[in-house]
Amino acid sequence: MRAAIESIAPMIGCAPQTLHEWIKRERSDQGERDGMTTDERECLKALEREGKELRRVNEIL
Repeated sequence: MRAAIESIAPMIGCAPQTLHEWIKRERSDQGERDGMTTDERECLKALEREGKELRRVNEIL
């Protein structure tokens, strides 16, 4: 798979590592590999932002 990624990446204008990360993310989203899905990562980031904002507000109060 590595050879395929390295040959395809330049054709689509990205680095092989970027393409590899996209493939890993898609496989996670499809349930083909362990790891958080894109939706789960977005939810976690939103919760982290909310927690940060709540801590900031608590400090003000």
